[in-house]
Amino acid sequence: MNKTFKIAVIEDDENLRFLLTHRLKAEGYDVIETSDGAAAETLINENQPDIVLLDWMLPGKQGSDICNDLRVNGFENMIIMMTAKAQDVDKIEAYNLGVSDYVTKPFNMDVLVAMLDNKVKFLSNSNTGSDIQRFGDMEHHPNTHSLIKNGKKIELTILENRILLYFLKNVNQVINRDDLMMVVWGYNSDVNTRTLDMHIVRLRKKIEDNPDGPKYLQTVRGIGYKFVVD
Repeated sequence: MNKTFKIAVIEDDENLRFLLTHRLKAEGYDVIETSDGAAAETLINENQPDIVLLDWMLPGKQGSDICNDLRVNGFENMIIMMTAKAQDVDKIEAYNLGVSDYVTKPFNMDVLVAMLDNKVKFLSNSNTGSDIQRFGDMEHHPNTHSLIKNGKKIELTILENRILLYFLKNVNQVINRDDLMMVVWGYNSDVNTRTLDMHIVRLRKKIEDNPDGPKYLQTVRGIGYKFVVD
């Protein structure tokens, strides 16, 4: 795998930032860094990294506020929140802010690198096949994270976009929940089926005329899901 991907490390713990930066550079990634929350947005907007490793608690500006502002201003690349907050309510808050994934401190460096490698592989594969796909009266535009339904544009979150893209590449096939989580989030023990199901519910509301009786995104009890296209 050719790692020409840029990663921004936003972390105020000097030792951890050094370890992350050193390891990621050794793995072949292009790394930029800062310890200051107030400077992070400028760094990210000017450099447009493929992946942002973002600490939740930062001087100057909180990671949650940085993430929210980046999304509002159109930054669509992957943001992985690094935090000691491990409660489900914290994780849900992070995902609602637009976080792509969530890493709980302390974390194993080898596991983090494996997760990043998995995400880079997914991003590389996604970039090679991101043509507009049609189903029913809808068009999926993966590059702009959107749907066109009845002539109206519907915005998708990054995770919703990724989930739908995977389903459209595997129409009429039963998809195991664990397989879907691995593809969408990569290796991360913090992601559970409840988190996945929450995103499925939201995606159904955007694509289904009747989300409670879905035509496309159907549940396969005890296994996972099936995206049905005639």
